[in-house]
Amino acid sequence: MKKYFINFKILRKFAVVCGLIFAFAQIYSVVIAAQTRKKPASRIAKKKIVPKKQSVANNTNEKVLSATSKVKQIDAVVLKNLLKREGAIAKPLLVNFWATWCDPCREEFPELVKINADYKDKIDFIVVSLDDLAEINRDVPKFLVEMKAEMPAYLLKTQDEEATIASISKDWKGGLPFTILFNEKGEIVYNRQGKVKPEILRSEIDKILPNQTAKLTR
Repeated sequence: MKKYFINFKILRKFAVVCGLIFAFAQIYSVVIAAQTRKKPASRIAKKKIVPKKQSVANNTNEKVLSATSKVKQIDAVVLKNLLKREGAIAKPLLVNFWATWCDPCREEFPELVKINADYKDKIDFIVVSLDDLAEINRDVPKFLVEMKAEMPAYLLKTQDEEATIASISKDWKGGLPFTILFNEKGEIVYNRQGKVKPEILRSEIDKILPNQTAKLTR
């Protein structure tokens, strides 16, 4: 009887040990399963994030390349032809001379972009950069993209800059920015060296558009 009682105690201890082993095995399998489920989720998250970053970078590069293709190098002869107003359907022309290194130019540019939007299809508007030629594929298009500028853009490169400036207007002493407005006949009706006053420039444009009203998005 005593031997049977001792064997029963051994069996009970053995059962407890087996139960513990089984419990630990269950816990371990749950932990492993949880880790296995987490790993695919992280892979999916990475797959979603990486293409988005690449897409943003690609969009930025495309915008800069697009702006670069729009900035054309011109000389004094081409500039003179751009300023001509000929034909029955000729429109008034607004020209802004600027440079990326010119702080007043950069400061007034947002107002010029608004004016271009307000008078689009009513006047022609071009911007002419006096930056170094090296900037035609760098700072000039980059700035235009930042400003969301849609007007035709040029970079002027001439052998005699002073002579070119004098040929545009006797009132231009070479300072930047310089803004000049021509009517449909090619006559100068307004010019300003230094930052424009938007309300005055708009008023001058309206004077030569007697039968048209600019959109108000100011």
